[in-house]
Amino acid sequence: MADSQTQSREGNKEEKAGPSSPVRIALFGVVLAVGLVWGGKALFHSFSYVETDNAQIEGNIYPVIPRVAGKVSEVRAKDNQAVAKGDTLVVLDPSDYQVRRDIAEAALMTAKSQAAAAEATERKLGADLQRSRNLERQDVISKAELDAASAGATASSAQHAAAGNQIKLREAELRNAGLQLSWTAITAPAAGRVSKKAVEPGQYVTPGQQLIAIVGSGELWVVANFKETQLEHVRPGQPVTISVDAWPGKEFKGHVESISAGTGARFTLLPPDNASGNFVKVAQRVPVKIVFDRRPSEHLAAGMNVIVEVKVK
Repeated sequence: MADSQTQSREGNKEEKAGPSSPVRIALFGVVLAVGLVWGGKALFHSFSYVETDNAQIEGNIYPVIPRVAGKVSEVRAKDNQAVAKGDTLVVLDPSDYQVRRDIAEAALMTAKSQAAAAEATERKLGADLQRSRNLERQDVISKAELDAASAGATASSAQHAAAGNQIKLREAELRNAGLQLSWTAITAPAAGRVSKKAVEPGQYVTPGQQLIAIVGSGELWVVANFKETQLEHVRPGQPVTISVDAWPGKEFKGHVESISAGTGARFTLLPPDNASGNFVKVAQRVPVKIVFDRRPSEHLAAGMNVIVEVKVK
């Protein structure tokens, strides 16, 4: 009786296991087929594309710097504000430069008055010299008196020329004073967006000090740092697929524009010196410039991380 029950249970197990075996085989076959398809695509992709996530969006960044020193009286720029080329961003107190311009104007007027006086003196002494020559021919005056008249005329001509040079000098000084006064209004060097604003009213600034950075709105591109072992088949003009971390699921199209003539390490502050005896071979990264085929309508910012795939075959 026990044996019959055991046989009955084993028979039931076989009946249950029997139908499930083809299901397992079918599932295994499906998984294997999917794996082969996926693996094939991945293998084909690896032969046709080179990829890196060591890439960022770049753009032109223009520094806004003063050309003259002064106290900031007004800041018209705001963070992330869109500006056009020539817009006034910062105004310095112009009082000192207005005084310098006024002094230069007065100096020019004085030089012109002196030149007019020198010209009049030159005309008079020139006429005196002509009369003296006539009188000397008539033996009315001596040769010494004629020489004195000639020397006076020559000296007056030199003074007139010097006065003319002074006018040129004062005009140059006035133009310089006018330029310095105009530089108290600091303008945008290009169209773009205000970034990294580091200036406030009341601050004293000096020439060369960066007050604002403007990220240009004219063009954005991608710099991808490929390993040197990936560049065998990379050429300018090849199509590129660009994926931006800020826009998941969206792809942008571009192409390779150029390949850098040096590795990134070569342009660092302290480039590696392989002749120093401590050489360790490391795969170097080579910057590759990639441009968009069309200007993206989505908001992209310089410094955003991207993933690029270059179609090499």
